[in-house]
Formats: sequence, C-alpha cells, structure tokens
Amino acid sequence: MRVLVVSTSYPRLSDDWRGRFIADLVAALPAEDMNVRLWAPPGPLPADVAAATTIEERDWLDSLAEAGGIASRLRAGPLAALPAAFGLLRRLRRAYRRETFDVAHVNWLQNAIPLLGTRHAALVGVLGSDFGLLRLPGMAALLKSVLAGRRAILAPNAPWMAPRLQALFGEVATVRTLPFGVAPEWFSIERRPQSQGAPWLAVTRVTKAKIGALFEWGAGLFDARRPLVLLGPMQEDLSLPSWVDYRGATHPQALRNEWLPQAAGLITLSRHDEGRPQVMIEAMAAGLPIIASDLPAHSDLVDDASGRLVSSREALASALDDLSGQPGNASAGGAARDKARREIGDWRQAAARFRAAYRELLA
Repeated sequence: MRVLVVSTSYPRLSDDWRGRFIADLVAALPAEDMNVRLWAPPGPLPADVAAATTIEERDWLDSLAEAGGIASRLRAGPLAALPAAFGLLRRLRRAYRRETFDVAHVNWLQNAIPLLGTRHAALVGVLGSDFGLLRLPGMAALLKSVLAGRRAILAPNAPWMAPRLQALFGEVATVRTLPFGVAPEWFSIERRPQSQGAPWLAVTRVTKAKIGALFEWGAGLFDARRPLVLLGPMQEDLSLPSWVDYRGATHPQALRNEWLPQAAGLITLSRHDEGRPQVMIEAMAAGLPIIASDLPAHSDLVDDASGRLVSSREALASALDDLSGQPGNASAGGAARDKARREIGDWRQAAARFRAAYRELLA
C-alpha cells in the first residue's frame, strides 16, 4: 500500500515546535505492507519514509513555513494570502499528478483542493483551523466537488467537529473522528511542582486570538507567588503585561524536561479556531491540570475532574484558587493523565487507527 502524506507544516530540526504532530504521526505510520512518502517542508525524516517534494517545492515550502505559513498571510488580509495560496495549490496539483500512490493522507482541507479532477482515495485530516476555511463563500461546495466520486474519509481529530462535517459532506464522504496520539514520553513525566510559587504555563503562539482574555483577566491574579510563564513564538506585535514572564519560543524537549515537571498547570484562554490542541493533550498526559476557555475544542477534553472551563475573570480566579494547591492540583492532574491515556493514547495507537482507515478505503 502506497501512502502519500501531505502537510504544509513540519519541524525543520528535531527541537522545532512547528508541525511536531505531523512528524510524530509520520514516524509511527510505516508498517510492513506500506510505503510512505511525505510532501511537506524539509526536515529530518524517519529512515522508512521518503520525501515526495522536488527541490523547488522543498525550498518554496521552507520559505512559506519560515514566514509563518498561510495563516500568517491571512492575518495580513486575504489579498496578501492569495499569492501563497495559489502557489501552494499549483505545486500540490503537480505533486498529486506526479506521484504514484494508493491513498492520499491530506492534512488540512485546503490541501485537498488540488485533488479535484483525480480519482485517488483520500483520507483528509480536519483540524480546527479548517472551520475558518469553511466559512469562506463557496468553499464547502468546492470541497464537496473534490470529494464526490472518490473513496474518501474526512477525519477530524476531535468529536465535536464531526456533526458539522457530516452535515456538509456526509453525502460524499465518510466522516470519522481519528484522534492524534501522544508520544509515550509525555506519560512518563514525573511532576515535582513546588507547593508555593509553581508557575502556571501558557504555551501558545502569541497572537491576539490565541491569547484571548488571558492578559485582561489575569491582571491581579498572577504575581511572584503565582507566576504565569508564557512560552511560544511572537507572531503578532502584542504588548505584554509586566506580570507575564515571557520566555519566547520553546520545543517539546524543553517542555518535557524543564517546564512541565515544575508547573502547577496549563492555562489557555484562546479564542482561536481550535480543533484539539496538541499541547493541551501533552500537558494532560504529563499529569497537569488544565484551565481553559469554554470552547468546543476545550470542553471536549477538560471536565471538572481534570481542570476547569472558564468564561469570566471570576471563574478564572476560582479555578486558580482550587487548582494551585494540594490536594486539588494532584487530583486534577491524575484525572487529566488518566483521561489522556484512556481516550487518546500514544502515537502507535493513533497510527493503527489511520492504517485501518487506509485499508477500508482500499477494500
């Protein structure tokens, strides 16, 4: 079985934060009856996975990734994103016609558009940001045309996305939730937070939508006794409050070895189109309580046992008081780890789910 995996995000180096979940998936996918090729920005590949990009495509994707991808262009306005969008679609169209494969595993709906006019079986991974794409006029109809007449599975990585996708595309594709996994190393983290002064972590790209109400509601709730450490790349020019301890971009190894073991918990008040945030799943696997804004992507993961969903400053203050000290912190952290192990599992289990879907498409 020949599988072409397509992604516009991939870590350039082993300690890069970008596209880490794609690298973990690709490393777990190969099996004895499979040949896996990857069309993605350049980066270290597993020994049993081959690159499907030409030199020109690799360099172009690398430049796009360094500029923040299509999403960063969209933040500057639709017109600013058009050249990159057309460049991506044109190169993907060539790749789909050049490559020989049985199944296309396409991450992000936008990358499925150039399949139009082909008959390849396709598994299309759907993330939360894809729902922004679906709001564009005519986009759902275009994607329905892409999926019609081929064997196709739409695979959201969280259950809350499935009903909307079923309503839009159920006539032309099977909709099945296929959760991403977690590297086993996250489950083996031993927490050692200090009883006093353990930091709460916000691990996110620094944009207005990703930060959400954190700076507004957090004023007066975080200080030296209850610090807030912000980790992530600065992608918009935001003014950071003096009480925020900003440490810049991070990477998985630093999170596992340095930050998560000492943290009181993870906090995200994002208003972004989230699917199922991978950093949240990894923090849960590490045994951290979660405080999150009340979005579908967060309520799908967080309950009163594993953390708190908050929709006001008062609710945030109450959640911090409940979860910052023992025994509430240990209890919620244990429940978060159990939930991640039970409902999500590791990347080997996730890869088995995807391989089963490929075989179904080809049956």
